[in-house]
Amino acid sequence: MNRDTRLSDVLHVLLHLDHVKEPRTSEFLAKSMGTNPAVFRRTMAGLRNAGYVQSGRGHGGGWSLARPLSELTLLDVYTALGSPSLFAIGMRDDNPACLVERNVNEALEDTMAQAEALFVERFGAITLEKLLPKIDPMVFATCAKSTDD
Repeated sequence: MNRDTRLSDVLHVLLHLDHVKEPRTSEFLAKSMGTNPAVFRRTMAGLRNAGYVQSGRGHGGGWSLARPLSELTLLDVYTALGSPSLFAIGMRDDNPACLVERNVNEALEDTMAQAEALFVERFGAITLEKLLPKIDPMVFATCAKSTDD
C-alpha cells in the first residue's frame, strides 16, 4: 500500500518558506518534495485558497507564506489538503442483515471515530511554529543543499 506523504511534504515546505526572504519557485519546491512542478502546484492549491500561502508568477514570483507559522495548525494544513483518509480499513457491507457483520462494522466505526476525534484534537493544538527546530537556522541550508543534487 502506498503511503500518502503530502502532509509531511507540505509541512516541510512551509517550515522552509518561513526561513527564506524571497519567494521560491514551484520548480525548486517540487524538487524538494521529489515531485514535478504541476503536482506541487496542485498540492499547494488548497493552502493558497485557504490563505496560508501565496504565489506569484513571472520573474521574482514563486511561493511564500501568507500567514505566520504561529497562526497555522497541523489541522489547518491537513484540512487544506482535502483531509486525506486516515485509515485504509474498509468494512464489509455484503449482507446488512448479518448480525456478525453489523457488530463488526459498529465496533470498527466507533473505534475509528474515536481515533479521528483524538487526531483532530491533537492536530488542532499544534502550531507549525512548534515544529521549527530548536537549533541553528543553518539547518535549513543543509536541507536545501540536499535538494540541489
